[in-house]
Amino acid sequence: MKVLITGGAGYIGTRLVKHLSSNKAVEKIVIYDNLMRGNYNLFLGDKFINPFALEFIKGDLLDSRSLKKAMEGIDVVVHLAAKVTSPFANVNLHFYEQINNWGTAELTYAIEESEVKKVIYLSSMGVYGFDDEPISDDHEVNPSSFYAISKQRGEEHIQRLGKERNPIVLRCGNVYGYSRSMRFDAVINKFVFECNFNGRLQINGNGNQKRAFIHVNSLANIIQDVIQENVPAGAYNTSERNLSVLDIVDVLKELK
Repeated sequence: MKVLITGGAGYIGTRLVKHLSSNKAVEKIVIYDNLMRGNYNLFLGDKFINPFALEFIKGDLLDSRSLKKAMEGIDVVVHLAAKVTSPFANVNLHFYEQINNWGTAELTYAIEESEVKKVIYLSSMGVYGFDDEPISDDHEVNPSSFYAISKQRGEEHIQRLGKERNPIVLRCGNVYGYSRSMRFDAVINKFVFECNFNGRLQINGNGNQKRAFIHVNSLANIIQDVIQENVPAGAYNTSERNLSVLDIVDVLKELK
């Protein structure tokens, strides 16, 4: 099996590449990334079980020629590449539209001209907007930020692919935990950094707001399972637990 991962040098991609490199069912991993976030840690000092299975292509989602070439011989595409800066999700609509919407559109065009058999798109539970009740897979989408709107539009591109591509959308909760290519704008990672290096943390609002969370290792395992297993096309919520901001603060108080 040959797998292409867009955004494979990023926060989640780095963990996923590590997992897949030890999977005997995966013959080749193509990492397609423009390194816009300066994610070079994937290439530094880590030991992969099968480094000869790795190939890196520095390319952009809007580069249709590069995308089509990268698709040659690929069985599964995992689309992680995105503009993600949650605290500023209503600033600069152009970036979100360009990468998350039109970049995903270019990717689907390339997939349609390829022999790819499965497509996995990492979306966000942000596409549901805000709701006081727990949200199921069939809950109506109602995105309320530029970021969430762009991710929903990306979903629409992926879901238009035919059944022979087996398009699967994973609507992901807030991701946290260690990766060599760290992100510190996600809430739990941000709080842990502030506790360790500032000795204090800042809460916006009253702290009772709840969010869905998933550890980056758990997410990498889920994506790996979806790559290998016969999962029906569709959209799936992907999270481990719901926590309020104050729940997180209480745990950090005990730790620090």
